[in-house]
Amino acid sequence: MIFALSGWLVGTMAFMRCSRQPSQSGEIRLVRRLAIGMAAALALSFAGISSPASAQVAGPPVAPPAPPDPPTPSPTQVNSDVSAGSQVLYLGSNFLERLGNQATNGFARSLRTNPDGGGASEATEAPRYRTWGELYGISMTTAPQADFVGDKRKTLGGVAGIGARVAPGVNIGFSVDQSHTAIDVPLALQSAGLDLTQFGFSASVDKGPWTWALALVHGFGNVSSSRDTGFGFASAHYGARVDGVLTELDYYWSLQQSRIVPKAAFEYVHSSTGAFQEFGGLDLLTVSGVSMERARLLAGAEIGHYWILDRKILDLLAYGKFIDNVTQNFGSALVNLGAQSIAVTGIGESRYGADVGAAASLSFSNTARVYLNYDGKFRSNLTSHQGTLGLELKF
Repeated sequence: MIFALSGWLVGTMAFMRCSRQPSQSGEIRLVRRLAIGMAAALALSFAGISSPASAQVAGPPVAPPAPPDPPTPSPTQVNSDVSAGSQVLYLGSNFLERLGNQATNGFARSLRTNPDGGGASEATEAPRYRTWGELYGISMTTAPQADFVGDKRKTLGGVAGIGARVAPGVNIGFSVDQSHTAIDVPLALQSAGLDLTQFGFSASVDKGPWTWALALVHGFGNVSSSRDTGFGFASAHYGARVDGVLTELDYYWSLQQSRIVPKAAFEYVHSSTGAFQEFGGLDLLTVSGVSMERARLLAGAEIGHYWILDRKILDLLAYGKFIDNVTQNFGSALVNLGAQSIAVTGIGESRYGADVGAAASLSFSNTARVYLNYDGKFRSNLTSHQGTLGLELKF
């Protein structure tokens, strides 16, 4: 069709050239321009119709990208709080066992029945009251387990106590323990501090070579934790509590100035930490409170020997105990980040382990004594070393 139209236009233009006079050249130019414009318009229309790409219809609108999933909390984000909960239980147990060791210490028992040491009359009247003070430090390392990356803990504390002999062979004591623990979880960029106050009661009954002892502990404190979020530190403050009981039975066997004291004990400890809401930093967590408990058996023996040096008594002892954590409930905390939540289980000790220790005691008289103790705790996932310096006065 385009070719026919072009031919017609060319023929028309030729006819006009032949039939018109030269004076009509302007009209001829006008017609020529008109023909060229029509031909160009028709060519463009044909190209648009014949081009497949131009004939395509626009597709449906593209949907916008889906919003990112909300952040989900990670168990590692609360490692320092898991560690703090474990430390509350550990310190309650530790204080119980120190009270038990003090109530059943073989050298102290020998002084209760023979206050002036070997060679003195057992009828010598021992002082009725006693008071003591201690300073101690603990260094502890916990190995990684499950989602817990491991930690290091350092504790400094002090103890003050007073006791009395309320009847022949029956002794009681009251004491208070104040401690501060610094917890470092370097692989998780977290840390925590625990301030714990514990009140203790102990009692012992001597009957022939047998000694039965009881210790009770109640404690409370505060935890402060800090977590590096990459955009500041997320912090939290919350409370902690611990309660425990220990009962122990010993048999005192002496050979001149030496002794062997087999020991068997049962211990139960329950602790809890409060709920908290973080502040500062990014991706703040809300964490529920959690409770932990443990029951265990301890069996071992103490061996010791004392020397009388210029009316002073030097006593050395060593002990070892086998530990069986027959029941442990580590508790589970609900960790919330926005609408997302997960459950995080606490950490504890391996079922089996060993406690070992040694002590040196120097009695200046039957009323004044200084002592230095070492206590080590060894589990497959935990190692603890403690040193204690104490002074005891009797009146």
